[in-house]
Parts: sequence; C-alpha cells; structure tokens
Amino acid sequence: MPHFFFNKKVILLLVGMVFLVALISFSLRDRTNATLPEQIIKDTVGVAQSIVAKPANYITGIFNKIDSLLNTYEENKRLKARLEDFAVVQAEAADLKLDNKKLQELIDKSESLKDYNPIHATVIARNPDQWEEKIILNKGSSHGVEKNMAVMTAKGLVGKIILVTPFTSEVELLYTNNPNYRVSAMVLGDKEAYGLIEGFDKERNELILKRIDSSLTVKKGQQVVSSGLGGIFPKGVPIGEITEVSTDDFGLTKMAYVKPSADFSILDHVVIAKRTSTVIDGLDGNATNKDLTNPSEVNEEEEK
Repeated sequence: MPHFFFNKKVILLLVGMVFLVALISFSLRDRTNATLPEQIIKDTVGVAQSIVAKPANYITGIFNKIDSLLNTYEENKRLKARLEDFAVVQAEAADLKLDNKKLQELIDKSESLKDYNPIHATVIARNPDQWEEKIILNKGSSHGVEKNMAVMTAKGLVGKIILVTPFTSEVELLYTNNPNYRVSAMVLGDKEAYGLIEGFDKERNELILKRIDSSLTVKKGQQVVSSGLGGIFPKGVPIGEITEVSTDDFGLTKMAYVKPSADFSILDHVVIAKRTSTVIDGLDGNATNKDLTNPSEVNEEEEK
C-alpha cells in the first residue's frame, strides 16, 4: 500500500510537469488572443503587481526625495561657504582698492609739494583718551622725520610732529585742546585774508579761525588753506571750508568756523612734509608774540 501511494505521487508530479511545460510552450506561441487560463493568470499577476508596486514605488519615492533633500542641503552648504569666501574676497578687494586710491591721492599730493620732501607714513596707534588730539606713526628719526614737521592726508592738513623716536613719531592734531596750538591760515578769494587757526568747537566739531582783518570780506563757503608764513606747514595745503563768519568778543577782528577738509575720525595713511629749507621753530603750532597774519613780521623772524 505505501508503495502504491508513492507511485501515485510520482505519477501526479510527472503529469503536473508535463502540463506546465505544455502551458509554457502554448503561451510562447505567436497568438493574437490569450486563452482564458492565460487571461486569468495574467490578470491575477497584474493585480498582485499593482498591489505590491504602489507601496514600493511610494517608499522608493520617499527615499529618493530624502536623498534629493540631503544632496540639496549639501549643495547649499557648499554654495554658502563659497558665498562667504566671495564676500571676504570682495571686502578685501574693496579695502585694497580704497588703500590704492588713498595712496594714489597721496602720491599726487606729494608731487605738488614745493620745498618739501614727502615721507609716507601709516598710523599705528591712537590713544582712546586722546582720540582727537594725537596719533602715532610708523616713521621716526631713522627715516628722516624731525620735530615740527607738518603732517597731512590727501584731503588736507592734519597736524605736526611733536615727538620723535628712531622708528616712530607722535603727531599733535589740529583738533588738540592745547590753547597754544596755532596755524597760520589764509582764506582764498578775490583778496586773500589771513588769520590763525586756534582751537576747535567741540559742539560744532569745527576749527576756529581767528584774527581776520575786519575790513576784509570773508563769507561762508570760502576755502581755507595754510599760508606757509609760519615756516612749518606748506603753503596751500587745504584746511577746510568756512561755515559761519562772526566778529570776536571785542569786534575788532572777524572769526570763522571752519569745517576740516581731512577726516580726523579715520586716519590711516599720511604724508610727513620734510622741509628742504630751514625750519622756523615757534611760529606754526605754538603761541608766539609774532603776528602770523602779517607776512612782513614773519619774514623778519625768518631773516633772523
């Protein structure tokens, strides 16, 4: 009995295999219409594929989107880094361009100096307690710098050297609170008017031009330059522009407020004017009994 049951299984297996081979052979034939069993099998397989494919495609789409987002994030990160680098390069280029422009202006200015040899210097220090009074330069006596030499920027007069070391020098600015600090100045116009820059007004943030001859016409908008009569500052260096004119306390002379040409809040590159002729001490930059607004009196002092 068991032997018969085993033979029966073998026979059924062989019949099934023959049927399967016949079905495959039949399906591989070139036919226009599928048989009913083929249609049932294909429809069943198609439905099963649809049921399985939709979730699989959905999950695959999610992973693809996540991968795309990660790639986009990385790309944005790289682009931001490149933008930051570009911003730094752009800032450096702008700074170099500005420095180049300032240096070019200083070169042009130094070529116009008469009787003075220019020494280019850079501001290396500025005391916060004396921000409007003094600056330190990177040039000293070893570079030919001497006390009382004039200091200027491309835009105008800044001050004068008051202390020198071998490799540095200290500049007292026109904005100093020193009451004895004076600069012989000249108002440009149809008829030149002379005066003295003496101190500055903190509220107006402007220099004060005093001792202008009351008989002379001085008005707002006129340019003020150094007169050169004091022997330290070159003649014709811009000091500023007159913003207001009034009389002094006694009404004997005129005084004017002058908006500086140079920007004292930002000082980096400057020119030190080294005179080729003899420097006169005690005129520009200091109080003196001599009248710096009187050319003849200054000439007498220079002759001595």
